[in-house]
Amino acid sequence: MKIFFSVGEPSADEHAAHLIEELHQRQPHCEFVGFGGEAMANAGCQIIFRLTDLAVMGVLRVLPMLLKFYRVYRQAKRYFETDRPDAVVLIDFPGFNWWVAKAAKREGIPVFYYLPPQLWAWGPWRIKRVRKYVDYVISGLSFEKRWYEERGVQVEFVGHPFFDKVKKQSLDRIFIDQHRGDQPVVGILPGSRSMEIAKSWDVMLKIMHALHSKHPQVRFLVANYKESHKHRCEKELQKLGWQLPIEFHIGKTSEIIELTDCCAMVSGSVSLEMLARRTPACVVYRFKWWGYLGFRLFCSLKSITLPNLMSGKTILPEWLIVHRSDHVAVEISEMLASWIFDEKSQHKILSQIDDLCAEEVKLGSAGNTASFILEKLEAKVEEISKAA
Repeated sequence: MKIFFSVGEPSADEHAAHLIEELHQRQPHCEFVGFGGEAMANAGCQIIFRLTDLAVMGVLRVLPMLLKFYRVYRQAKRYFETDRPDAVVLIDFPGFNWWVAKAAKREGIPVFYYLPPQLWAWGPWRIKRVRKYVDYVISGLSFEKRWYEERGVQVEFVGHPFFDKVKKQSLDRIFIDQHRGDQPVVGILPGSRSMEIAKSWDVMLKIMHALHSKHPQVRFLVANYKESHKHRCEKELQKLGWQLPIEFHIGKTSEIIELTDCCAMVSGSVSLEMLARRTPACVVYRFKWWGYLGFRLFCSLKSITLPNLMSGKTILPEWLIVHRSDHVAVEISEMLASWIFDEKSQHKILSQIDDLCAEEVKLGSAGNTASFILEKLEAKVEEISKAA
């Protein structure tokens, strides 16, 4: 058996690597080949092109690379024609992976889309492509499964790999013990991309300033993704001249989420870690006015936060900011303070988080996915044997 993977994002490279390991355990003689990154290669996949090196965001950045993407697509097309794998597994990266799916279907190769694009948020009309080019959607979110089922797509809910990652992760307990004390601690997560820092950091500073002015005993731990982000955040703080009890740390996001009383964060998949680590959080997303207009025109969601979408109600409060943010920062600081100092508010949100985890969190995503793929492929072999 040979399975072809097409994976374009670095985070998806890790998910694919875990899936390959699970498939190998169940089918030791299975071969893995395709587009991906270092984690997949280490897991035993023959990488014929490092697609993760082309991971970019935004139309303006994609346009200069269209010719390169087209050449990689042609490479996949030729491979399907000459080597014909038993299945194609796609993970996210829809702009490119639609073409890979189309090429595979043309050759009659089953297509599995693991952790599919969020069509329920952006461009739901693209469901036609899923029906046409994808045999099975493999979803990590229960509400997403319902959304695809309602539109006539074969879909399996396997659980989100993020929850497995959190459970298996080894935290820096020395760091946690050093920073957990008698005083309340608030985590600040300004984002993992430079663009997110540029949009959100001034709001985060105002939140901390507003909270500190009323509750000076509160300390703040900022989770920076890399050194350049840390320098930028420190520089902006120095410009303001505010004396705030802030510490900046790189590569300690999970530890900060684990030890803090609550967090202020930029919207993203890290909201699932808030859920898994039972940490209340306020979600901030900053728009330019034209970005907000586009969001309202093309996004069909009432919420931008995954735990809220999973539950169908607001568990992690959200603020979508377009203009001045001073009054919003005060509101968010008051919400954070209520979770720290008001036992009733704290109990309410923690109960909501616990209820959601009990209903929605499913562990073993990679193993569940491997079993599903092999089950479908074996069923197809039996079907062909009977027909013969």
